[in-house]
Amino acid sequence: VESKSQEEVNAEEASETDVAQKNPWINRITLLMVWVIIFMVAKNLIDHAYNEKFEWVVKIGFAVITVGIVMALLFSFRTADLEQAASDNTDVEIKRPEITSSIPETKEELTVERTESKKQENPSYALELYIGNHILDSVYSGEDTAYGYYGEFGGAYVPEILYGCVEELRKNYLPIIQSESFKNEFDGLLRDYVGRPSPLYLAPRLSERYGCRIYLKREDLNHTGAHKINNTIGQILIAKRMGKRRIIAETGAGQHGVATATVCALMNMECVVYMGKTDVERQHINVQKMEMLGATVYPVTSGNMTLKDATNEAIRDWCCHPSDTYYIIGSTVGPHPYPDMVARLQSVISEEIRKQLSLQEGRDYPDYLIACVGGGSNAAGTIYHYVNDDRVKIVLAEAGGKGIDTGMSAATIQLGKIGIIHGSKTLVMQSQDGQIEEPYSISAGLDYPGIGPIHANLATNKRATVLAINDDEALNAAFELTRLEGIIPALESAHALGALGKLRFRPEDVVVLTVSGRGDKDMETYIREMKNK
Repeated sequence: VESKSQEEVNAEEASETDVAQKNPWINRITLLMVWVIIFMVAKNLIDHAYNEKFEWVVKIGFAVITVGIVMALLFSFRTADLEQAASDNTDVEIKRPEITSSIPETKEELTVERTESKKQENPSYALELYIGNHILDSVYSGEDTAYGYYGEFGGAYVPEILYGCVEELRKNYLPIIQSESFKNEFDGLLRDYVGRPSPLYLAPRLSERYGCRIYLKREDLNHTGAHKINNTIGQILIAKRMGKRRIIAETGAGQHGVATATVCALMNMECVVYMGKTDVERQHINVQKMEMLGATVYPVTSGNMTLKDATNEAIRDWCCHPSDTYYIIGSTVGPHPYPDMVARLQSVISEEIRKQLSLQEGRDYPDYLIACVGGGSNAAGTIYHYVNDDRVKIVLAEAGGKGIDTGMSAATIQLGKIGIIHGSKTLVMQSQDGQIEEPYSISAGLDYPGIGPIHANLATNKRATVLAINDDEALNAAFELTRLEGIIPALESAHALGALGKLRFRPEDVVVLTVSGRGDKDMETYIREMKNK
């Protein structure tokens, strides 16, 4: 017998398969013939059944076989339809992004790639890094914040499901905020609704206490009681112009949540706020305000149940509703363009400081700028127009908690290492294994394990002096301001006030300190502290 080669056998099998695929009716007729045979056998068995029980067993068996054959026929017709649709679209070529095996690591390599790209187009950021199946859009542009990096910090590290949302915002935010219609509406609301400009108050008794001229930038006098409203007003105007209908936000102390709920009520938009359960309990007055304004507040019970965990849940929500939802991030954190956008919207603070100092001091710059820093929005707004002015010393006060060596601290700049959190490369409190550690602070608005990339860069380059202010130092500073000037500050602002005692001033020094919020929300903490003394 003549043997066949393996190739011939494979060819015959392939030929038989092709015949079956091209003539699906052969399989269908075969199934029908099998069913007819089974029907005849079943009928014969039923006619000669020796009892009723056996008759029912045969009927049920025949019914099951019939259902199976019908399903097989339906599947055959469905498969044929899909094959026909595929054959009708054979001219469509689907392309996947090419995965590069080499990722540029130096500023020079990245600059070369960006330059080559800009010969073809003029993107806001020009380098796409493909890592695995995830696309990370970022650019190394030195100090050029328009590309989303501040030195080595920043960028946009997001899951693919959010790529479209972040990219849409990146393309739209600058054209929107630079448009005349936005500027007119934004400035009008800041003036008539928020109550700006906020006062720059020369605090006489506090100045005497520290031997210099101390001005307080009174963001606590804004509508809703903090600087957060500057950002939420701007972002909801952007959201409206982008056609979004639903707003989500995270909040720690509740100030950003209240500000977001406020502007959503103003603009008649749905509002969902995520807040850690721990913060819900210690800031329940702000929770009640948000609910009164019409927002839905979700207590987050994962992790330490604070700001980091609230942010995680907000991002999960955004992943589930990417098309109609806009995420109003409350600080200079998150993927590009959020840090740049929030800083621009908060820059009204330093813009006013320049004008107010010119009138009160005859010069438009202070010797010192002091602000608390958690994520960093009020600090970014305070220093925005002074970052490149070497005459101005920048002091950032972060939350030391029980002490930076106790394991109960939120001093991210002091304790953090480079990592990625919530879409941004920055300093992160993390373990040896790279796991994010839970921060602690008496202040709900400062217990965040990361820091805005703007401030990470300022600290790394020694442009800013960073001081860790412990809980007891912040509390003492809050009581001091209250008794000297009759102003009850938020616990976050109290950390900035706590920095005064760690600095040495000259009598002629002009110091501007931003009181980022008022202390109504922290009264229970203050009252408890007074009882313990």
